[in-house]
Amino acid sequence: MRGEPNIALLYPGDRAARDRNDPAESRFAALYAAFTAAGVPTEPVIYNDDCADEVASQLRGVQAVLVWCNPIEGGRRRDRLDALLRDAAESGVLVSAHPDAILKLGTKDVLVEVRDLPFGSDALRVDSLAQLAIELPQRLQRGARVLKQYRGQSGNGVWRVESVEGSPLMKVRHAQRDAEEGQLSMAELLRTLAPYFEPENGGHMVDQAWQPRLVDGMVRAYLVGDRVAGFGHQAVNALYPASGDQPAPAPGPRLYYPAEHPPFQALRMQLESGWIELLRTRVGLAREQLPLLWDCDFMSGERPGSFVLCEINVSSVSPFPPSAIQPVVAALKARLGL
Repeated sequence: MRGEPNIALLYPGDRAARDRNDPAESRFAALYAAFTAAGVPTEPVIYNDDCADEVASQLRGVQAVLVWCNPIEGGRRRDRLDALLRDAAESGVLVSAHPDAILKLGTKDVLVEVRDLPFGSDALRVDSLAQLAIELPQRLQRGARVLKQYRGQSGNGVWRVESVEGSPLMKVRHAQRDAEEGQLSMAELLRTLAPYFEPENGGHMVDQAWQPRLVDGMVRAYLVGDRVAGFGHQAVNALYPASGDQPAPAPGPRLYYPAEHPPFQALRMQLESGWIELLRTRVGLAREQLPLLWDCDFMSGERPGSFVLCEINVSSVSPFPPSAIQPVVAALKARLGL
């Protein structure tokens, strides 16, 4: 049995940050303060691969660890971290999000899994460049497509592709910030996308139909377990096509709101009354396996009042609205029986 209840917040940093070990300088200062106020001792665990053994030793002394680390962080993948977290979970530490939950929720494959659900869309898995070369031209006849790498963040590996009328070329735009639209032949597109089909990058991509109302903005629902804990809204227009000589519209700031914010109550009701249950059942997660903090990004569908899932973020949900802090504290205490 472990002694006094204590938890760890794990996030990436260098050796100097680990040596300072100062919660006040992290982006989770408010969360540390909330745990302290709730009587739950909390310690930082600053991670990089070079100190993995130290981190493993540190986690042996905690009851739970909340993790924030992107699939690729500082040029490094999180494979070693995931192995370490699995070992911690096997020893009885509550790990959130558990790497297995991330694989079920936090990759683009989830778009294929849920394509027939109320928030799903026309999405399919592409397993090879040869398959892409054969099938993509047919799908482009129905409209633009968005090709997404298996796992990533910040728009990396997300490409909008559209036919050019009367030409074999395609309009192509990468979702990374400041990327410009260009025109590529199929051979050039295949060369550009080839790295995403390498085994170490997942070996496949997901092809999703373009949602023309993306310019209306993206709604991010922040979830604690199976309850909505807040919302974010942003004009995420990185993929929006240019019009003539005009550039694509610039993205706006993300604005944060509490779970009760009136404009998002219809989405909240759908999530809490059925959509989360449908999602977790489809991907094979028990309710207690849902992450303590995760989020779903939704685009507006073509039907009024409809929503289309864009992606799910589980690996590193930060920043998040202040309204999520107390629900996270309460949920963790409940799971630990405190």
